[in-house]
Amino acid sequence: MRVAMFTECYRPIRNGVVASLEALCETLRECGHETVCVTPEMRGWKESDANVVRIPSLPLPSKTGYRLPIPLMVSKRVDRALAGTAIVHAHAPFVTGWMGLRFARRNQIPFVFSYHTQYDRYVHYVPFDARVTRRVALEIVQRFANSADAVIVPTPTIERRVRELGVSNRVVVIPTGIDVERFVRVAASARRRAFLGIEDDRCLLLWVGRLAREKNLELALETIASLNPSKFQLAVVGDGPERARLERYARDLGLDARVIFLGEQQPEVLPEIYASADGFLHTSLTETQGLVLVEALASGLPIIAVDAPQTRDVLAGSLDQTAWVAPPNVRDLASVLTARVSELRRDAPSGWSRAAAFDRRTLGGRILDLYRELRSLRGLIDSTA
Repeated sequence: MRVAMFTECYRPIRNGVVASLEALCETLRECGHETVCVTPEMRGWKESDANVVRIPSLPLPSKTGYRLPIPLMVSKRVDRALAGTAIVHAHAPFVTGWMGLRFARRNQIPFVFSYHTQYDRYVHYVPFDARVTRRVALEIVQRFANSADAVIVPTPTIERRVRELGVSNRVVVIPTGIDVERFVRVAASARRRAFLGIEDDRCLLLWVGRLAREKNLELALETIASLNPSKFQLAVVGDGPERARLERYARDLGLDARVIFLGEQQPEVLPEIYASADGFLHTSLTETQGLVLVEALASGLPIIAVDAPQTRDVLAGSLDQTAWVAPPNVRDLASVLTARVSELRRDAPSGWSRAAAFDRRTLGGRILDLYRELRSLRGLIDSTA
């Protein structure tokens, strides 16, 4: 089976959507299927993967690395890449998504949409009135989702959310998977802690994510600033448009010696960084799932997170054992961190068994089953399983 993925962002961008897409493509290929990814050209990036089709794009009128695709699909290379496509799977409801929908309808094949992002929480990237932009974004999502044969969402909370938006067709809850074993197998590294300058009598908290407004890193910094400086330090992994501002903010809070910004790290390094921390701090309220929570679970890290329904979905089974939630304010978050300091010294039982539910192979298999079902409902017969 050949699956065509249409996405607004892909390598070299690193975010949850790209990680989700890469994990799914890897799983499908391991199962003997083919994938082709249609995505915008990125300035300065030379594509070497023959299974990735880059289409012309323009810069967006905002502070972001994302690009505006120009929907030109007339080249022979694109035609060859999409020949024999059995399923179209879109990962955004914008230009590339509508390109994928038109291709699917023209070729009478099933069309699937993965709802990765609460788009109305990201209107600050668009230089127009926020209320108008939010309303338009929700209308786009509703219309697009109702055009799909099935909509995949990562958590029950987001399923309820899309229903509230007016999505009336089929919605399937399938979380985004990761390679759980890659995190479970890695032990803590004294060398890594020494490199980070962590003293043995301090708890190293880890924060991982894109350095952008919607990720709410300010709350993590303010919380660390309120805690006993002899007990807690914070390592921040990630990059993004707000990095310089957030580093200045950390300095203004007097955190020069207590917070280290590590920047974006290669995927092969991340498991050791997780394993070398004492606890994981999560402050975003805008996720649809939060892959970093799954990575922390797989690493056996105790987790302190701001309370959000989708976060509770991911941490179900671990809450009040290896994971705790708090209201999104400094006082309550600091109170939970202080109360759980002994657990954060890694005396708590590992949460990896909960993370096993997010294994990419199992969840990729569920998506593959959905593909087959949709093709069967259309009377399409595949020559291979």
